Amino acid sequence: MEKAAGKAAELPAKPKRGRIKCIVWDLDNTLWDGVLLEDPDVKIRPRVVEHIEALDAKGVLHSIASKNDYETAMAKLEELGLAEYFLAPQIGWNPKSTSIKVVAEALNLGLDAFAFVDDQDFERAEVAFGTPEVICVDILDLEEALERPEFQPRFVTDESARRREMYQGQILRDGLEKDFVGTNEEFLASLEMGFTIEAAKTADLQRAEELTVRTNQLNSTGRTYSYEELDALRESPDHLVLVASLTDKFGSYGKIGLALVEKGEKVWHLRMMLMSCRVMSRGVGMVLLNHVLRLAGEAGAPLRADFVETGRNRMMQITYIFAGFREVERDGAHAVLEAETSDIQPPPEYVRLEILP
Repeated sequence: MEKAAGKAAELPAKPKRGRIKCIVWDLDNTLWDGVLLEDPDVKIRPRVVEHIEALDAKGVLHSIASKNDYETAMAKLEELGLAEYFLAPQIGWNPKSTSIKVVAEALNLGLDAFAFVDDQDFERAEVAFGTPEVICVDILDLEEALERPEFQPRFVTDESARRREMYQGQILRDGLEKDFVGTNEEFLASLEMGFTIEAAKTADLQRAEELTVRTNQLNSTGRTYSYEELDALRESPDHLVLVASLTDKFGSYGKIGLALVEKGEKVWHLRMMLMSCRVMSRGVGMVLLNHVLRLAGEAGAPLRADFVETGRNRMMQITYIFAGFREVERDGAHAVLEAETSDIQPPPEYVRLEILP
């Protein structure tokens, strides 16, 4: 594919509803009343815990950015039965904007998916300056803030309730990968991954819409699709809506891929493909794309694909290049790519592929 020309596309803003994927909490005078290092018997704020539990069930993640002693604070969270809710907690003496950046990297989420709750004006101002994408909330305004659409996912899917568990599994995998002695392919083989592709069913559409809203780095066009749009495409005889799932020996990643295909008489057109950022390092991005190439080949048609440069989806562009796509049309940031379907790569040996109706 030729070098990209022009600026990234100015796409419509993603919906505000459900924008916040992770809330980062202060501890002293926020999660509990008092300062832990001055009073080891600080009292938890039950209403805050209720919100954490309710948001967790909806698939909103939680973490911590607290200036505190790590061992003391974690012991208190364990004592209170709350430690399991917080992913990649940052407890120490770094600026809280730095702590939030560390959490974002650990969870592979954009900073615009974060909110930060703290009782101190100074700390909120520091975060607002250092990470302006993050929504800052005064603990006194928590009830009102959580009513905002940014904190309310449109759908609560089966995967929502398991999202924390899936991220905990991912953090475990990442830790094992760092300590693994051997090649990357040997590590991936050790995971015993299974990749499943199937036609989307009605029960998949809420998750499919959620994927279009939440996925940025591995989204070929940056577009979002509503439940209703996806359902119309699913019912159309001229379209395919495919969803992909991934499992490994540690458990399920859930539904992590989506492909929207228009079946023309002479040319098939991949209108959008995306893969969850959680599987970026698992080497499975090509599997779904090659399956679509294979289907087009069986129909005797070349495959074209829309690609819109969003400024964040360079990895998806690279995936298309590796699959043999070349640019055949361009209008600003919107390119149309095409690939032959005669020489399709098999799935990696470390992935067990299953195709379902």
